[in-house]
Amino acid sequence: MDSWNVREPAVAGMFYPVDKKSLMRQVVELFERAKPKKIKGQIKALISPHAGYVYSGLTAAYAYKLLENKKYDSVVVISPSHREYFDGISIFPGTYYRTPLGDVPLDLELCKLIIENESSIKLSQHGHIEEHALEVQLPFLQIILESFKLVPIVMGDQKKEYCYKIGDVLGKVLKNRNALIVASTDLSHYHPYDVANQLDKIAIDAIANFDYEKLLFELEEQNTEACGGGPAAAAMIAAKKLGANKVEIMHSCNSGDVTGDKDAVVGYMSAVVYEAHTNEKK
Repeated sequence: MDSWNVREPAVAGMFYPVDKKSLMRQVVELFERAKPKKIKGQIKALISPHAGYVYSGLTAAYAYKLLENKKYDSVVVISPSHREYFDGISIFPGTYYRTPLGDVPLDLELCKLIIENESSIKLSQHGHIEEHALEVQLPFLQIILESFKLVPIVMGDQKKEYCYKIGDVLGKVLKNRNALIVASTDLSHYHPYDVANQLDKIAIDAIANFDYEKLLFELEEQNTEACGGGPAAAAMIAAKKLGANKVEIMHSCNSGDVTGDKDAVVGYMSAVVYEAHTNEKK
């Protein structure tokens, strides 16, 4: 492993509080406000937004609250790369991801296994240093799960081929493991409120129907927007291989719903991908 062992917080104090107590208080309050519908089945993956907590924190909390009283040995977080384009997929080459709540240890064994089984995924700092989309998921996980090991994956390129490569390798290496997958994505960016809702409905409907092919198609055709559409598709592909058969949208809104400024909004949604009991599938 690389000698640069700890990935320091890049957006503490911007996307969420830098102070440990303030951060804990904010996330706990978001969990108290979130009232997700009950899910009967085994959760395989979550899809969660990644804006500042003031904007998308409640939407994220609706999904993460489903993990209450659950334990996972490992959590794989799949993130887009906003600040750096690179061809391929990267796993941070260190041992910890740090937040104001403490250090999250990487699952080094699982990271190694993924890389050994998929050549397009490499140990690399590419996409990790300044990226917020992965980092902002961690405080929710730290508070709701307390203890887990992390596999931090960043997609430098979200082409369909890479979505399937991630989905296939995770479907293989996570079998018989107590692991959760989290995909990080926001929806449309900076459209008027009504236009944003129309665009976002296309992505939300594809996800709700567990149709990652349609999601990828609509994104490619530019009929909808999701900056982490690739991670969302990859998570659904993997979850299906791990037995998931249903998706439920937990919450959706946009920044206009939060601030009242509806001129140029950003869309958010959260969802759970799970293996429903037979009578729940319909």
